[in-house]
Amino acid sequence: MLSGFRPFVGPAGVAQERAIAPLDLLVLGGTGFIGPYLVRYAVARGHRVTIFTRGRHQADLPESVMRLEGDRNGKLQALEGKRWDAVVDDSANVADWVRQSTELLKDSAGRYLFTSSTGAHYPYMKRGLSEADPVHYDLRDPKDGSEAFGVMKAQGERYVMEAFGERGLVVRPTYIVGPGDTTDRFPYWPVRLARGGEVLAPGKVDDPAQLIDVRDLAEFMVRLLEDRRSGVYDAVGPARPMTARQFYAAAAAALKADVRFTYVDDYDFLRSYKVEAAIPWAMLSGNDDGMMSISNARAVGAGLTYRPLADTVRDTLAWWPTVREARRMKPRFSITPEIEAAALADWHARGG
Repeated sequence: MLSGFRPFVGPAGVAQERAIAPLDLLVLGGTGFIGPYLVRYAVARGHRVTIFTRGRHQADLPESVMRLEGDRNGKLQALEGKRWDAVVDDSANVADWVRQSTELLKDSAGRYLFTSSTGAHYPYMKRGLSEADPVHYDLRDPKDGSEAFGVMKAQGERYVMEAFGERGLVVRPTYIVGPGDTTDRFPYWPVRLARGGEVLAPGKVDDPAQLIDVRDLAEFMVRLLEDRRSGVYDAVGPARPMTARQFYAAAAAALKADVRFTYVDDYDFLRSYKVEAAIPWAMLSGNDDGMMSISNARAVGAGLTYRPLADTVRDTLAWWPTVREARRMKPRFSITPEIEAAALADWHARGG
């Protein structure tokens, strides 16, 4: 059993675990992808949760959740004069938003957890990156969107640590997947595999792949606060290294999909069809070489656990029909049926 927990029996008579010391939590966000899972899990564990949003989006949250409205960009008045045991910053992609909230809350909140990204490591110039590797805070190539994102996250991390010190927490998830995904990156695979037939499987035989189920991430973040942890954690999965080809096989097996994979390992060929990522696979070279091989050792040591990949795949496919029809009819999949068919025909014509 993890430290700081005691068992209890929930209303349905199912044994669950509840935090020994309930916390007053403030979640900056709470209605996007990670937020609802984090809020529901925290409430189930006995914590009192307040969310701060612009009030534009609704989410299926427990009735006990308190709601405050404002804007991260300078309209934080609703947070003034209140105290919390911990803050989860789950909505900041702009470093200055983090600066404003940490300055306001540093004397009225016990801990501050910032949801960063493994993108803070960019450029990924080596494999096996970890929290011990330095990040940079200055934008060196304004045309590089990946660097701009990573630098913004790194700057946010710095603001948290400057304001909160040993009370500061940073969690850097890799690609977040699972039901409720706000992107069409990972859902491509369950949807495509369920359709069956010949499947274009991009990547070299040893290309690593990394991802984390949103539910595992949310639960880890709550447990970090319960255990009064501090510092930086790269939250990446799976538990053990996995190649893209192992992922394809495991995902197909989870769905009992009737598929046959055609492996395409020629990066130049894939680029010609604009197939450069199909998460959790991505083309690994140059600044992206170490993107899918980041160490999870510190996070695992702090209690990060993983549900079976098969559950993530099956649950994502089961959720997909609930997505609004307009999105399902025109998904932003990285590999469209037209691209796949043309690429496969060309690959076979070349003797691939």
